[in-house]
Amino acid sequence: MSALPDDPRFAWDIFCRVVDNFGDIGVTWRLARGFARDHHLAVRLWVDDWEAFSRLCPRARGMSGRIEIDGIEVRQWGEPFPAVVPAENVIEAFGCDLPPAYVAAMAACNPKPVWINLEYLSAEPWVSECHQLSSPHPRLPLLKHFFFPGFVAGTGGLLREPGLLAARDRFQAGAGAQGAYLRTLGIAPAPAGARVVSLFAYENPALGALLDAWAESDEPTLLLVPEGRVVAGVARHFGLSAAPAGSRFQDRALDVRILPFVEQDAYDRLLWACDVNFVRGEDSFVRAQWAGRPFVWHIYHQDEEAHRVKLDAFLDLHVEGLDQQASAALRGFWQAWNGRGDVASSWKHFCAARPQLLAHEQRWAHTLAASSELASTLVQFSKNGV
Repeated sequence: MSALPDDPRFAWDIFCRVVDNFGDIGVTWRLARGFARDHHLAVRLWVDDWEAFSRLCPRARGMSGRIEIDGIEVRQWGEPFPAVVPAENVIEAFGCDLPPAYVAAMAACNPKPVWINLEYLSAEPWVSECHQLSSPHPRLPLLKHFFFPGFVAGTGGLLREPGLLAARDRFQAGAGAQGAYLRTLGIAPAPAGARVVSLFAYENPALGALLDAWAESDEPTLLLVPEGRVVAGVARHFGLSAAPAGSRFQDRALDVRILPFVEQDAYDRLLWACDVNFVRGEDSFVRAQWAGRPFVWHIYHQDEEAHRVKLDAFLDLHVEGLDQQASAALRGFWQAWNGRGDVASSWKHFCAARPQLLAHEQRWAHTLAASSELASTLVQFSKNGV
């Protein structure tokens, strides 16, 4: 990691405005790493919220607004925007609107950069129809392409590092690696017969009922809660105003540990080490699928309940191959966790279906891994001379 001189033209510029705490920057930082590590491309990442990036990548803490990490130049996106040479390929992540001065500089380039609006992930059927469509700029000689990640053929696929599933399988092959990882977090391995659950979620009114259900269960639960928005609800449940990393709460069969926020690779290992993973947003949602363990998605709430269409579309796709009982258990608990249904009773059905869900999630991960990978499809799209 070092300070940087002026640089030649980059292969990729990625722009990210942090809207959902870590989801947006999580996706774009992982994409930047994929371009640099797997495709050996010069990448510059622009991010407006340096604090959010620094929590995701602690090596950036205390540094200036222009640094190099893992071969990637990371720049703080602020005003006034500096005069820079646009990259050959420009990603406008999640419709974040590029700086006007940068767009004007793109228009002055010859050849023009490949301009890509990287869209949010969705399983809705229309996604494959809109993937790679383009739209001309209303005033400038520029063309913007809409690029959709996805779960099926005809989309851009999902981010996945080479060898990811093999690394996961080695980690999960025995208790040794999982126990060693928990010890790095200051946590003794879970006792025999206990389920280990990770909880990364938004604020959720159903949280208290679920914590009570775990406390009253015959099966012990070790609940690992990374720092984030749901932690305040955990603290309130135990009668406190806050719960910093390192906090521990116990209630009958429930043992709760608040974890420090960790880098992406360490978070992957947390997912691999747990029996059930609660995730939110987009980045952790995808990583939970690669973990091959039962998981529960807390989808980001949108106005007019628009998020429910997105949730149902994924569920319709994801339950294929499950028997009716396991499918109903998965759907029921996901819907309850997202505000429609009784969390405590639906958890019992979900928990009873865990053996079937474990086998299903392992098959699902391998099915996804046989499809396109997002960084690679973006690189190929650029090479195709759009």
